[in-house]
Amino acid sequence: MSEPQVPELDIRRFDQGSDADRAAFVSDLGEALRGYGFVGIREHGLDDDLVARAYAVLKQFFAQPTEAKMKLHIPGGGGARGYTAFGVETAKDHTIADLKEFWHVGRTFSPNSEWAGSLPDNLWPADVPGFRETLEALYAALDQLGNRMLRAIAMHLELGEHWFADKVDHGNSILRPIHYPPLDGALGADGAVRSAAHGDINLITLLVGSGEPGLQVHSRKGEWIPVSTIEGVVVCNVGDMLERLTNNVLPSTIHRVVNPPEPWRSQPRYSIPFFLHPNSEFSIETLPQCVSEANPDRYPEPITADDFLQQRLREINLV
Repeated sequence: MSEPQVPELDIRRFDQGSDADRAAFVSDLGEALRGYGFVGIREHGLDDDLVARAYAVLKQFFAQPTEAKMKLHIPGGGGARGYTAFGVETAKDHTIADLKEFWHVGRTFSPNSEWAGSLPDNLWPADVPGFRETLEALYAALDQLGNRMLRAIAMHLELGEHWFADKVDHGNSILRPIHYPPLDGALGADGAVRSAAHGDINLITLLVGSGEPGLQVHSRKGEWIPVSTIEGVVVCNVGDMLERLTNNVLPSTIHRVVNPPEPWRSQPRYSIPFFLHPNSEFSIETLPQCVSEANPDRYPEPITADDFLQQRLREINLV
C-alpha cells in the first residue's frame, strides 16, 4: 500500500482556465488544505533561472565565516532582518535549538509611500555580487504568487476573490533563506533536528523546492508524510494566522525537517520559504462563515497580526 501524498495542483487552471476550471481548482485547493494543510503548486510561473541564482548567492553567503555573517546580525532585532546564527531559533514548545542558520528579507516601500518607515530596513552583504538584486526579485515573485493563492483561498471561503488584497498589501511578509549545515560529528546527537515540529506563524507559506529529502507533514491520522520539495513545485501551507482566522477550518499542519540518512546527512541543505503575513494592524477575527454548532468559535477574542507575531517570536526564542 503506497503512503499518502500531499496533492499537487496546476495553478494555470485558476489563472488561465474557464470558469469551470477555476471552480474546480478552488474546490481541489480547499480539499487539499482542509485535509492536509499543504498543497504542491505546479506551473506557477517562477523563473527557474531566478531560483537558481538565488541558491547560488545564498550558498556563497552562508559559506562565509560566522564572524563575517554576524556583522549583519541586528542585536535585539528578533531576527526581523539580516542574519540569525546557527542554534538560536527554538521551535515552539521545544527546548533544543534547531540545526540551522538563516537570513531575513522583508518588504520595502518607495520613499513616498504612506507606509515608508513602518517596517525595519533590509540589510545586504556587500561582498556577495547580485545578492540584493536576486533576493528582491525572488521576494517580489513569491509575493505575487502568494496573492494569487490567497485569491483562490478567498473564493473557497466564499469571501470574494479579492478579499485579502487590502489586508496584505503592506504586511510584514518575510523571505527566509535557510542553511542547514552538514550533520557531521555529534550534530543531532542530543536529539536536535534541522527543524523541530512546528506550525508556521503567518497566513500562508510558499516553499521553493530544493530537491533534498527531510520535510515531513504530520497527517490527521498521526502519520509523518514525506513532502517532495522537487524542482518546479512550490509547496504552499496554511499558517497559524489563517488557521485562527478560519476557526481551524483550514488547519496549520505541524511539519518538520528531519535529519536525513546518507548521502544527504553529510551534505548541506538549503531552503527558501516565503512567509506571507497580513498587514500589522489587521485584526484576526474569526470569520462568521467558519463558525457553526459543530465548530463553535475557538477564538472569541480578536488579536492584531503584529501582536500575534510578537507573541510567537517570544515563544521561539527570537525576542
